[in-house]
Amino acid sequence: MNKCKRLTTILIIVIAIPTLGFGQSRYWVQFTDKHGTSFNPRNYFSSKTMEKRVDEVNLLADSTDFPLNDSYVATISNIAKRMGKESRWLNAIAISASNNEVKQIKQLPFVKQVVAIEGEWTTTALNQKKRSSDNNDKLWDILYRQTERMGGRYFRDSGINGKGVRIAIFDAGFPTVDTHPAFEHIRKDGRIIATWDFTKNRPFVFRGNSHGTSVLSCIAGIHEGTDMGLATGANFLLAITEVSSEPFSEEENWLAAVEWAYKNGADIISSSLGYTNNRYFTKDMDGKKSFVVKAASLAARKGMLVINAAGNDGDSEWKVISTPADADSILTIGGVSPETNLHINFSSYGPTADGRMKPNVSAFGEAVVANTKGNVEIAFGTSFATPLVAGFAACAWQAAKEKTAMEMLKEIEKSADLYPYFDYAHGYGVPQAGYFLYANKDSVNSTFSLIENGDYFSVFISYGLVKLLSGYNTSILFYNIQKPDGTITEYGAARVYQEQALNFKKSAFKVGYKLNVRYLNYYATYELGAKEPVDHEITANL
Repeated sequence: MNKCKRLTTILIIVIAIPTLGFGQSRYWVQFTDKHGTSFNPRNYFSSKTMEKRVDEVNLLADSTDFPLNDSYVATISNIAKRMGKESRWLNAIAISASNNEVKQIKQLPFVKQVVAIEGEWTTTALNQKKRSSDNNDKLWDILYRQTERMGGRYFRDSGINGKGVRIAIFDAGFPTVDTHPAFEHIRKDGRIIATWDFTKNRPFVFRGNSHGTSVLSCIAGIHEGTDMGLATGANFLLAITEVSSEPFSEEENWLAAVEWAYKNGADIISSSLGYTNNRYFTKDMDGKKSFVVKAASLAARKGMLVINAAGNDGDSEWKVISTPADADSILTIGGVSPETNLHINFSSYGPTADGRMKPNVSAFGEAVVANTKGNVEIAFGTSFATPLVAGFAACAWQAAKEKTAMEMLKEIEKSADLYPYFDYAHGYGVPQAGYFLYANKDSVNSTFSLIENGDYFSVFISYGLVKLLSGYNTSILFYNIQKPDGTITEYGAARVYQEQALNFKKSAFKVGYKLNVRYLNYYATYELGAKEPVDHEITANL
C-alpha cells in the first residue's frame, strides 16, 4: 500500500506558509558531532533517573544525552534566524529557512544533513472518533469492563495499583485535571511530579484540548469509587505537545517531550498521538523514516516502555498504523469493541511497511473517560485503548520490578489472551493480569482438529462445544496463514456456529506456509500435508 498524499495537504501548506515567513520551510539540521561539549548527569537528570541508572560511567559514555555544540547552534541561528526545538538525542535542531539559507547551511563542515519537515498538522489518534452521552446502564457496564477485560481484579485483589511507577503522558492539554473529582486522589498525594507545555514553554498544562484529561482518566481516574484505569497509585509527568496553530511543531515537541520524560525519570510513556497522510506516505511507516520514530526507538533502548496508539484510520483510505506507532521496541495498541471483543472498525491495521507485526496488543477502543464538566462520558478511539494498557503496564511492572523495559514489553505480549497467535488487527490480543500473578496456568484440552480431505483442509470443532457456546463472545475462532518469514497473508476471526468452522483449499498453502488456529485458549500450528499439529502450545491466562 503506497498511497499518494491528498490534494488538501498542498492547499493547507500554502495557507500555512505565511506563518513561517515568506519563502521559508521547516527543516531538521543534524550535526556531525558534539565536540567540545561537557555533561554532568547529576546536574541534569532527576534523582529518579539517577536511581534507575546508577552507573554514572555509562551515563557519561552515552553521548546522546550531551547538549548540542553551542557554536554550531549559534552559526545556524545567524543564517536561519528562526530556530525551533533542539534534540540532544538526534544531535539536531529544527529551523525555518529559505532555499538559499539551506544551501549555506548544507555547506557547513559540521552539518551532517538537512531534512525537510513536510506536511501540515495532523494527529490521527488525537482526533477521537466521537463522544457519546449514552444511557447510564451502558456507561457503567463499559466502565466496569474496560479494566476487567484485562483481569484488573487480580491486580486490585493483590494490592497492585502502579505505585512507584512514573508515567509520562504526551497530549494536547489537561484542562480540569487540577479540579476534577476523578483525579482528587492523585492531587491529594502530590503525584503529578512535573508538567511542561512545549507549545508555550511554560509549566502550566491545565488548559487546552480535553483529550489529555480523558487519557489520564483511563490510566488512573476513579469515578464514584470505580477505577477507570488500573494505575491509580502511579506518579505522572504531563506534557502538552500538540497545538493546531503551529503546523510543523508537533513532532518537534514530541522529541523534546521524550527527552524531558527521560530526564525526569519516566518509566512509561503513554502517547495517544500519531502522524499520517498529510506528512507521510504509507510506505514511510517502516520504523525508520520519521524523527519521532527514531526518538521512540531510542527511548526504548534507554529503558523506557513507550506505549503508542495505533491510530483511528482502519475505516479510512489510509488504513494502517501511524508514526511513531511503527517504531520497533515499543508497544503499539489497537482497539477492540466491548460489544464483540473483536477489532473495532476504526482501529488502524498493521503490519509496518517493512513487515513487522503491529499492533502488539489491544484494549477497549470504546471507553468511559473524564470530561471537562467534572463528570464522565463514553468516548471512542485507540487514544483510550492506549492509556488502558499503560495503566496495565504500570501494574505489571510493579508486580515484576526486576524486569527491564524490553523484558516487560515481551511479557505483556505473552500475557495477552491470544498469544502466541497474532494478527494485524488484534496483535496478540488483550493483556491479562493473571499472567503476572499466577505461575501455574490451567491446562486446556484440544478444542478443534484439522482434517485433510482430498483437496481441502478443514478445521472441525467439538460438537459439544459448538452447541454449548454458539453465539457467545468467548466462542471466537482466530486463524492466520503464515509465510516462512513470519508474516501473514490472511487472517480472520469469527464466532463458531457449526462443527466445520474453517475450510481451505490445499492450494492456499505454499511450501513452508503454516495455518495457525486459536479457539478457547487452545492453539495449534499446522504445516502443509501434516495430519497432526507440528507444534502447539496450550495456555490459559487468567
